[in-house]
Amino acid sequence: MDLRVKQLKIRSLPRPEEGLKALAEHAPRAEAFLAHSADRVRPIATVIYRARRRIATGAIFAFTAWMFLHVMFGANGMVIYRQKRAEYQNLQKEVDALQRENDLSSKEIKALKNDPKTIEKEAREQLHYAKPGEVVYVGPQQPNQQIQPHPNNNAARK
Repeated sequence: MDLRVKQLKIRSLPRPEEGLKALAEHAPRAEAFLAHSADRVRPIATVIYRARRRIATGAIFAFTAWMFLHVMFGANGMVIYRQKRAEYQNLQKEVDALQRENDLSSKEIKALKNDPKTIEKEAREQLHYAKPGEVVYVGPQQPNQQIQPHPNNNAARK
């Protein structure tokens, strides 16, 4: 069995004295850079500081204008809300009208199933029946009118 010994490189950490020495050497350049940067930024910062109230007022105005536009014309804004509300009211009216028509049709169906007078009336209208001794008068047709096979009433449409 071969035992190979690997040589391990042990890293040595720099001594604190070396780090402090490097920091002390570069400190004057860093201070000069910061002083130069501060001199370049100072006039802009002074102008901004003096105009801070105007800037804040302008920002609030811009934010308010944006919120107004968003509330009025956004995806769920007032304009869309009013359109949807009008559409809802129109649909509600249509539903109510259809419900009334449905109720009338249900009453008519019930009457046709159970009421002998209603059954007789519909038979006389649709089949042109007459009781014995009754005379049915039919007016002359105008030449422009076509003969309708079914009368225009609710029972004929159903």
